[in-house]
Amino acid sequence: MNEAIIDIEKAVVSYREDVALRDVSLKVKAGEFVGVIGPNGSGKTTLLTVVNGLGRLLSGRVKVLGHQLAPGNGHSLRKRVGYVAQVQDIDPRMPMNVREVAMIGRYGLLGLLGRPGRHDWEVVDEMLELVGMSHLARRPIGHLSGGEQQRVSVARCLAQEPEIFLLDEPTASLDWKAQADILELVKEIHKTRNLTTLFVTHDLSCLPVACDRVVLMKEGRIWGEGAPLELLSHENLGQLYDMPVSEVKKRRTENILV
Repeated sequence: MNEAIIDIEKAVVSYREDVALRDVSLKVKAGEFVGVIGPNGSGKTTLLTVVNGLGRLLSGRVKVLGHQLAPGNGHSLRKRVGYVAQVQDIDPRMPMNVREVAMIGRYGLLGLLGRPGRHDWEVVDEMLELVGMSHLARRPIGHLSGGEQQRVSVARCLAQEPEIFLLDEPTASLDWKAQADILELVKEIHKTRNLTTLFVTHDLSCLPVACDRVVLMKEGRIWGEGAPLELLSHENLGQLYDMPVSEVKKRRTENILV
C-alpha cells in the first residue's frame, strides 16, 4: 500500500475566537484526485491552507510529502505544492502580460534575487500551451475574461512544477461554459501531469467527475468521505447543507447546489 503524501492527524486550527478546523484527520495517497465539498465556512479553504504549509495548528500533526510541518519550515514545502484560488478582479491597467504573470510561478524556485533564464521561459511557454493561452501570451492580464484569467492562474501554478495541485473554488464567479472548460482542463492536467489533486468547492455542480474520492466538510469537521456515487446521495447532501431532501433533488435536477 502506498504511503500517504498528505497525512493530517487530529488537526485543530483557530482564527482568533473562531475554530476553523476541529480534530480533522485526512490521508491522501500520491496520484489521488480528491474533491472537498461543503457549505461556505465549513473549513475547506483552511484545510488547503494547512496542506500548503501556511496553517497554524493549535494541536495535531501534519505531514506533507514526507515532511512534518512545523512553524517556519513551510516555505520549502510550498515550492512543491501548487495553489489556484478563485478568480480575482484585476485592474485592466495592471502592467503585466499573460507570460509575465505565468512566470511568477517560477520565482519560488528561483529565489528572491534569482532571474529567470531560458529554461524558465521554456517551462512557462509549455504551461501556457498546455492551458490553451499561448496565443494570448502578450495580452495584458487585465484584458482577459474571467475564464482566460483562470487558465493563466493554472499555468502560473504549473510553472512551479508542483507535485500537489490545490484548487480553491477555481470555478466560482465564472459563467457555465468557462466552468465546464476549467473542470475539463483540471481533469486533463491531473491525468497527464501525474499530480495529487485536492479540489475544493461548495457547489456540487462544479465537482469534477474525475474525483476518486470526496470529502464532505461541515462546521470545521470532516463529516464524511468515500466514493462519490456512494456518498453524494440526496439524503447526505440534505444533512450536509441543512436542506430538505426535496429541495436537494430539485437543485440537483437544475444542476445547481449552493
